[in-house]
Amino acid sequence: MIPVTTFAGETVAVFGLGGSGLASCRALMAGGARVIAWDDNAGGVAAAQAAAIPTQDLRQADWESFAALVLAPGVPLTHPKPHWTVELADEHDVEVIGDIELFCRARRALGVDAPLVAITGTNGKSTTTALTAHLLRSAGLDVQMGGNIGTAVLSLEPPQEGRVYVIECSSYQIDLAPSLDATVGILLNVTEDHLDRHGTIEHYASVKERLIARAQIAVIAVEDDFTRAAAARREETGAETIRVSATEFVSPGVFVDGATIVAYDGEQAAPIADLDGIGALRGTHNAQNAVAAVAAVLALGVEPDAIRAGLASFPGLAHRMEQLGRVGHALFVNDSKATNADSAAKALACFEDIFWILGGQPKTGGIESLREFFPRVRKAYLIGAAAEEFARTLDGAVAYELCGTLDRAVVAAARDAAASPAAAPAVLLSPACASFDQYRNFEIRGEAFRAAVISLPDFRPLAPA
Repeated sequence: MIPVTTFAGETVAVFGLGGSGLASCRALMAGGARVIAWDDNAGGVAAAQAAAIPTQDLRQADWESFAALVLAPGVPLTHPKPHWTVELADEHDVEVIGDIELFCRARRALGVDAPLVAITGTNGKSTTTALTAHLLRSAGLDVQMGGNIGTAVLSLEPPQEGRVYVIECSSYQIDLAPSLDATVGILLNVTEDHLDRHGTIEHYASVKERLIARAQIAVIAVEDDFTRAAAARREETGAETIRVSATEFVSPGVFVDGATIVAYDGEQAAPIADLDGIGALRGTHNAQNAVAAVAAVLALGVEPDAIRAGLASFPGLAHRMEQLGRVGHALFVNDSKATNADSAAKALACFEDIFWILGGQPKTGGIESLREFFPRVRKAYLIGAAAEEFARTLDGAVAYELCGTLDRAVVAAARDAAASPAAAPAVLLSPACASFDQYRNFEIRGEAFRAAVISLPDFRPLAPA
C-alpha cells in the first residue's frame, strides 16, 4: 500500500467502494487523513465497514469540512449528468479527484526518483501496459504495474529510488487526475467510445490527451486524426515527443518496417527488434502496442538486447489472443476478450485457416462487418443467444455448426481442425459478443474455454519462450 500523506489531518470524502475506492480509503487513513466513505450500493458500504473504514451517507455530511472528494472512476463526473456527490462538491467548492491523482501527489511528496509510465488509448492499453512492465522487468528493473489493468494503484508498493511504475489509465481515471505528471506518457489511439460518459468524441479525445500534457516524454502513436493532432500540439510547445507507428515511416520516431521495430533519429535508422514469430504480438494492432512499449523503455534507457529478450519471452495477456497450446497441428487461441465485432476483426486478421468459435450475447450490428474475413474461416461453431442470428449471416458464405455451448464447440472444432489439410490451422475463440447470456464476464468464459481445451486428448501446451 502507498500511504497518501498529502491530506494528513484533513477530512476526505470517498465515494464508490469497489477495489480502488477501498484502496483509496486505506491509503488516506494510513497517511493520517480522516475518511468518510459511502456508496450507492449497500454491498460497498458493508465492505468498507468490515474493513473498519468510517461510513456515512454523504447527503447528510458536513461538506464544509471536506478537503476533497475522491470519486471512483466508474461514477459519472460530467455525463450524462454529474453524480449527486459531484454536484454537492461543486456547491461547496470541494475538489473532485481520483486514485491516480492521489498516487501522483504521494509520489511527488516523497521526492524520490521513481519513474512513472502512464498508458492510455481506446484500444490496446492493457497489452501495452503489460508489455512495458515485462520489458522493464526483463531488463532487471524493479517494476510495479497497476491501475486500470487490475491492481488499484494505491495497493502497489510505495515509491522508492529506482522503482518504476507502469500504470494503465482509463479516460475516467484521467478525468480525475488533473496533475498527472508521467515520466513517460503513452497515447495509443482514439476511436469512438464511452460517449455516454464524455458527451462527444472531441471531449473524449481531449481527456485522453491530458495524460501526455504534463509528461516529461510523450510517446504518441500517430495513426488516427486525434493522436496526430495531439502530437502536433505537443511538439509546438517544444516538449519531448516521440512519434511511433506500426504502419508508416515516422521521422524522427520509432516505427515498424515489415516486422522490424526501427528507431530513427532523423539521420540514422537503428533496428531494435523483430516481431516475426512472437505469437503473443500477432497483428497490426499488437505491432502498435509493441512499438509504443519499445519507444517508452528506450526512453528510460533499456538497451536493445534486453528489449529483444523481453519481447521474445512476453506471454501476452489472458483472454487476449492468448495461445493455449496445440492438439496435433492445430493452435488453440483464447480471445474471449473480443466482445464485439471490431475486436474479433483484429484476431481474424492474424490467421489464414480458422476454425472459429463465436457467439454469446450479441452487440448491435452482429458480425456483418466481418464479412471480409469469411474467406479465412474454414468453419464456424456457434454458441449462445446469437447463434441463430449469426447462422443467418454466415449462411452460404461459411460452413457452420450450431453447438449451443462452449464445451461442445471446442470438441467439434478440435475434431475438424485435426482433419484439416491446412498447414497451420487455428481454433480461435473470438466471440464478437458479450458473455452475459452464459457467463458472468469474458474472463470466466475464457477460463471455461481454457479448461475445455486442456481436457482434449493429446493437448500440448506451448513450450516456454
